Order: sequence, then C-alpha cells, then structure tokens
Amino acid sequence: MTTTITARTVEYPADGLTMVGHLALPAGAGRRPAVLLGPEGMGLGDVERRRADALAELGYVALAFDLHGGRYLGDPEEMLARCLPLLADPDRMRGIGHAALEVLRAEPRTDPDRIAAVGYGTGGAVALELGRGGVDLRAIGTVNATTTGRPGEAARIRCPVWAGVGSEDPIMPPAQWNAFTAEMRAAGVDWRLTVYGGASHAFHHPPVDHPTVPGVGHHPQHARRAWRDVVALLAECLPVTGDPGA
Repeated sequence: MTTTITARTVEYPADGLTMVGHLALPAGAGRRPAVLLGPEGMGLGDVERRRADALAELGYVALAFDLHGGRYLGDPEEMLARCLPLLADPDRMRGIGHAALEVLRAEPRTDPDRIAAVGYGTGGAVALELGRGGVDLRAIGTVNATTTGRPGEAARIRCPVWAGVGSEDPIMPPAQWNAFTAEMRAAGVDWRLTVYGGASHAFHHPPVDHPTVPGVGHHPQHARRAWRDVVALLAECLPVTGDPGA
C-alpha cells in the first residue's frame, strides 16, 4: 500500500539569510518521530527533497534544511568560498542547525522528544555540531562528514553516532577518520564507522550536470547501501511506533 505524504516549503532565518527548507509529513494526524536532514555543501536540492519524502513514507516527519539562503551552489569555487569558512566555525554551523531544529520542533506532527539528525558533507558536519552543542538527539548519522570539533565538546553527545565514508575519498581521508574516531572514543560516545570500499567523496549523490571538486564520484551500489544504513540507524534509535495512519 502506498503511503500518502504531504510536503511543503518552509522559510526561516539563519546565518543572516532567509533559508528555504523542505518539510515532508507522513500520512495521518498523530505525532511522529522526526529527522533533520542536512545536504552536501552545494546546498539543498532535489536529492535531499526526495530523501525527506522517503523518510516521510517511512513514518517520519522530515525537514531537509537549507545552507545557502535558497541557493544551490553548482560552481565549486563559490561553494568552497562559502562552505570552508562555515566548516571552520562551529558556532555558525550550530546556528544553522538550531534554526532548522526550531522549525522542525514547531511542526505539530513532530514528537519534540524524538528527533534525529542525518547529514551529508557540510550538512553532516552541522548534525555533529548539534550533538557537540548538547542538543538532545536520538541519533546522529553522517556520510562524508568525519569532522572533528573543539576539544572536549564531543562529550556532550548523548546519542549513537554513525558515520559512513568512502575508502577513496581524498577530502575525508583515513587521517580524518582516525581523528574523528579518536575524538568519539575519548568522549565515550556510542559510535560506528562504515567504510565503503572503492567509493569516492559524495558517492551517495547521483551524477550532477555541473563541475565538481576533485575526488567526487557516484557509486550506485554503495549509495544504496548507505541509504539502507541510514534507515537502519533510524529504525534502531528512532523507531516509528503505533498506527502510522493515526
């Protein structure tokens, strides 16, 4: 049986911009667990919108949040010029994440005590910074985002963390994975790292019709596996319970 979902655009202020997110709601009228979904550095596009819709079909309230004020940065130089300073500023990332989280929590269908954050690339770094900032999340999942934070702040993470990386990713190389896992170990976090053999950076993202930074490449098989791993993380830590039509 096909589940009927609804989706709408939501605007909200963050980082001095008017962000334009995509909110997807599952069928029914009752409260449901919710997922904050962060995009790659290029910004919110149809890929993330479809993922939010897919999560709604599974019974979650899902908000795919914006990074660039409604813009999709297909020019690699423009994307890096915005994302590199952002990635170097945990407080800015947390501000973007908190603004989206407020929108998600304000949605009447959202169970505010049952929220997870999943992100890709820059969006994954934002999800991790929410955890390091002490936000009460049920799970954090990232792909291409084994970023580290300020010393000691990972101890504030209060939920399981799963990270997926490509073995051939020059942007998130093994040295970065090792720093990330060392941070998680030192903080006593419940963490997992999945390495997808032969995959490059952004392996989860379908091919795009604009230039990309070096080291980016789609891997269809691992893209499907990474999505299944995200769904499994949510099923474990944030199960949808009760009648989905209620």
